[in-house]
Amino acid sequence: MGSLAGKTLFITGASRGIGLAIALRAARDGANIVIAAKSGVPNPKLPGTIHTAAAEVEAAGGKALALQVDIREEQQVRGAALKAAEHFGGIDIVVNNASAIWLAGTEGTPMKRYDLMHQVNSRGTFLVTQSCLPYLKQSANPHVLMLSPPLNLAPKWFAPHTAYTIAKYGMSLCVLGMSAEFAALGIAVNALWPRTVIATAAIGMIDGVKLEHCRTPEIVADAAHVMLCKPARDYSGHFAIDETVLAEAGVSDFDAYAIKSGTRLLPDLFLD
Repeated sequence: MGSLAGKTLFITGASRGIGLAIALRAARDGANIVIAAKSGVPNPKLPGTIHTAAAEVEAAGGKALALQVDIREEQQVRGAALKAAEHFGGIDIVVNNASAIWLAGTEGTPMKRYDLMHQVNSRGTFLVTQSCLPYLKQSANPHVLMLSPPLNLAPKWFAPHTAYTIAKYGMSLCVLGMSAEFAALGIAVNALWPRTVIATAAIGMIDGVKLEHCRTPEIVADAAHVMLCKPARDYSGHFAIDETVLAEAGVSDFDAYAIKSGTRLLPDLFLD
């Protein structure tokens, strides 16, 4: 098992959910965590802020830098990347976790929701990666990880929520292009997606989703850790699934990640 000790991770949307779980897993190794998220003050609907996340990271053994960043805003993102690099002496890993979701058909998708998803998911991922690229080039083992699905062009994954699918696949298309573009630089670019729905505060707000049929964010965090510890030059361009990554690493007890042991799990979107 590798270690991220001393590595600096720039994680978007790390104030809660999967982003925070990835941060805490790395923090247990003694990593430096840049918490780049919008949540500067408490939200009554969604728990966690950049400040509570920073406290958790430091309690877990890592070093934290809390930066309030809206990844739709170019100057905020570029400034955050610069602050992170100056504070920790560089950036080794970028985790594009921030994402917006709206699961509705064409008629039920207001344009402000369409715009939000595209600004955060595909454009935000591109902007964050671009802004951190100068620092990744200086890292000994640089990784970029997108929390996005394998590209599956079956119409059934578009019909119920075309706008969301296009926006989410924009993140995956960044993996497809950037992994080839950055190969000569030795920068790994990969995607990671959960086999099952993950219990997060945001998912809990979606009608019809019962969290007891989900897994915890820790399964994605553990899979991300495995991927980010790999030699960057040897492992790029993959569209990985959390369960598969962990199985290949020798994990066999996936029931430990279930919210409720023995309960039927909900498969995640985009996976046949």
